[in-house]
Amino acid sequence: MKYTSQAAEKSTVKLTIEFSKEEWDNAVGEAYKRTRGKFAVPGFRKGKAPKAVVENYYGKAVFFDEAFNVLYSEHYPSILEKEKENFTAVGDPDLSVDDITEEKVVMTATVPVKPDVKIGAYKGLDIKKHVYTVSEEEVKGEVDKILDREAKSVEVTDRACANGDTVNIDFSGSVDGEKFAGGTAEEYDLVLGSGSFIPGFEDQVCGMNIGDKKDITVRFPEDYQAENLRGKEAVFAIHLNKITGKELPELTDEYVKKHTGSETVADYTAKVKERLEKQAASRGRDETENSIIEAICKTAECEIPDAMVQHEIDRMVQDFSYRLMYQGIKLEDYLKYMGQTMEQFRSQFAEQSRSRVLSQLVIDKIIREENISATAEEIDAKITEQAASVGKTAEEYKKNIDPRQTEYITNDIVITKLFAFLEENNNMTE
Repeated sequence: MKYTSQAAEKSTVKLTIEFSKEEWDNAVGEAYKRTRGKFAVPGFRKGKAPKAVVENYYGKAVFFDEAFNVLYSEHYPSILEKEKENFTAVGDPDLSVDDITEEKVVMTATVPVKPDVKIGAYKGLDIKKHVYTVSEEEVKGEVDKILDREAKSVEVTDRACANGDTVNIDFSGSVDGEKFAGGTAEEYDLVLGSGSFIPGFEDQVCGMNIGDKKDITVRFPEDYQAENLRGKEAVFAIHLNKITGKELPELTDEYVKKHTGSETVADYTAKVKERLEKQAASRGRDETENSIIEAICKTAECEIPDAMVQHEIDRMVQDFSYRLMYQGIKLEDYLKYMGQTMEQFRSQFAEQSRSRVLSQLVIDKIIREENISATAEEIDAKITEQAASVGKTAEEYKKNIDPRQTEYITNDIVITKLFAFLEENNNMTE
C-alpha cells in the first residue's frame, strides 16, 4: 500500500491510497470469508459454495464492497497514525473508488481535519472583567434558607397574600372571550413567587384577600409551548379560597448548632458569607474568561468542518438528555410534546456549537503559540493538595489515581495559566 496526502478545501485533507493486486486479492479473499454465509447457490448448502462459484453466480463484484471495508479498516488507522504530526482527523472520511483494474485499486479518502485558526489579536484588547460582591442582604437570605426548610405552615386569615405564601385559587382563563384547554382549575395550590405560571399572573394575585374575586390580564410568551396561545392576551377570573403562610423558627445558637453543626449564629453566618464569596469569585472568573475568549474570537478566522460542529451538537444533545432523565423524562417524549423532530431539535444548537468549537480552537492555538504547559512540580503540588483534602499523603493518593484524573489536573493547570497570561496582556476593566 502507498498513499499521498494533499490539503484540500474547507479544512479537509485528500488521501489517495493505492493498493497492489496482491493486497486487493487478499482483501477479496477476506471479504469472501466474512460474507459467504449469506450467499445461496444452487447445488451447495448456504455458505458452502466456493468463492469462484459465488462470483460466477452473483457477478465478479459481489465481494467488492466488503473488500473495500477490509482495506479501509486495515490501513486507514495506520495512515492517520503516520500523519498525526501533519493533521488531526475530526470525523469520518468521505470515501470513493477512483480506479480498479487487474493491477491495482485506487481509493480516495477526503478527511475532515482540525483546522488552523487565524487570530487577529489576543493581546492589547479592551475586555470587561466581571467582579461580583456579596451583600449582607444576600447573606441573610441564604441564612434564612435553613429556617425556611424547618418552617411550619400556618393558615393566614388576617392579611392579604404575598410572595412566599401558598394560595388556593379557582381560575378560569379565556382568550378573545373563549375558554382554552388547560386554562381552568378549582382549588389549585400556587406558591406565589415560584414562577410556576406565565409572567404577570402571580404578581397580580399578590394582594388579594380570602374570598376576593378578580380578573387579571396577562400575555402568553411568544415561545409558549401551546402554539395557538403564543403571544395572545388572556383574561383569568380568579377566586381566592385560602392563604397558607410560613412560620419560621427563631435563629439561635442552639438552633444553628443542631441543624448546621456550627457553634454559633455568627460562626454559621461567616461560613455562609465565605461560601457565597467563593461562588461570586467563581462566577466572575467564568464570565471574565468568557469575555476574553469572545473578544479574541471576534478577531479570528477559521473554516470549521461540519463534522466538528455535529460532534459538539452530539455532546450538547446528550447533556440535555441527561438533564431530562434526572426529571424522569425521556428525550423522545420531550420531542413529541414539543412537536419537534430530532433534526429540528439539533438545529437549535448549531450556532452555539460552532461558537464553542471556535473558542476551543482559539484556546488551543494560543496555548501552542505561547508554549504554555504544566510542569511536573505544578502537577505534583496539585495532587498533594487534592490528597490533603481527603486526608491522604501524596504517595498514598498517587497509588490509586486514574490517568484521566492526572490529565484533567494537567489541563486545569494549563487553562489557569492561559487565562492568567491573557488577563496580564489585555486591558481589563472591572
